[in-house]
Amino acid sequence: MPNAVSQTLPEQHEITRSAPLLDENGNLREAGYARKLLPVYNRSDIKAGKLRIKEWDYYLVINDHYAVALTIADNSYMGLDSISFLNFDERWEKTVSPIQILTMGKKNLPPSSSAGDVSTKGKNYRISFSHKDGKRVLDFRMDNFHEGKPISGHITLDNEPEESMVIATPFHKKAHFYFNQKINCMTAEGSVKLGDYEYIFSPEDSYAVLDWGRGVWTYSNTWYWGSASGVVDGVPFGFNIGYGFGDTSAATENMLFYDGKAHKLSNVSFNIPLGENGKEDYLKKWTFTSDDRRFEMEFEPIIDRASCTSIVILKSDQHQVFGRFAGNAVLDDGTVISVKDFIGFAEKVVNKW
Repeated sequence: MPNAVSQTLPEQHEITRSAPLLDENGNLREAGYARKLLPVYNRSDIKAGKLRIKEWDYYLVINDHYAVALTIADNSYMGLDSISFLNFDERWEKTVSPIQILTMGKKNLPPSSSAGDVSTKGKNYRISFSHKDGKRVLDFRMDNFHEGKPISGHITLDNEPEESMVIATPFHKKAHFYFNQKINCMTAEGSVKLGDYEYIFSPEDSYAVLDWGRGVWTYSNTWYWGSASGVVDGVPFGFNIGYGFGDTSAATENMLFYDGKAHKLSNVSFNIPLGENGKEDYLKKWTFTSDDRRFEMEFEPIIDRASCTSIVILKSDQHQVFGRFAGNAVLDDGTVISVKDFIGFAEKVVNKW
């Protein structure tokens, strides 16, 4: 078995005990990563301006043929609820994202991902995330979602792995931070009905990731994020990769997940190809490489879920690209996991918010 690490890399700090996330000044007590949700988040501990607080729960449920993504977000000056449906076989997607003004925490997103339910509703839609009998339940409905057709769904997530990606990242500004958990490799069971057609999610081939974010963000930032979950030789496997904002000197958010356990990676680079005009061409083949040589992948895009919103001083330019990964990932013990046609996504998002 070849040695996966060929150079001396900076050691990353692991958080191993539970304690309040923020100190009396609203700064992170301990920057770094954890394998479980050990830091304790409390919105009332935040000392920055209340308009800067951003909280969200995002679920993606996916298999080789289609996916659904659901968001409930409270960004203080605005709230956002979103439903996306993606059809990989037919290469189309539809996203509808109602916005509310000055929510300021009124959505009551829970301080922990492991407990507390959240629901939202508006004109002709509703979305709810709840916990029941150790499982997560996603319910949603929206009238006139796509070509005049309504969408609705009920999906149960189970087999949550023992370990996940948790990171506490400071910004180079006092009382600003990002606290995040990504839970990969949950199995999904249920269905989505779009018009008269029903799309089935079976736990044998359908998986989910939760992106649970809380923090105080700076105004202008760019992030890169990639994620995939599935099985390799009958064993649950997935990964979370990303970078682009904040001070990541204590830790990156790059992790592999294998049979319920997390394996920490160093830095991973997203290599997005350029088109003839010199701009990024998101539908060409991407590559990924890591400084510890433990994550080397190619990515063949299927759909670019692109959107660009610009309102006065606010802007969000998003490219969430769904496709298939192929390559190798190396666990902490040197075991090489090879994947091919492994469904997932990678994204670049530029925000002024």
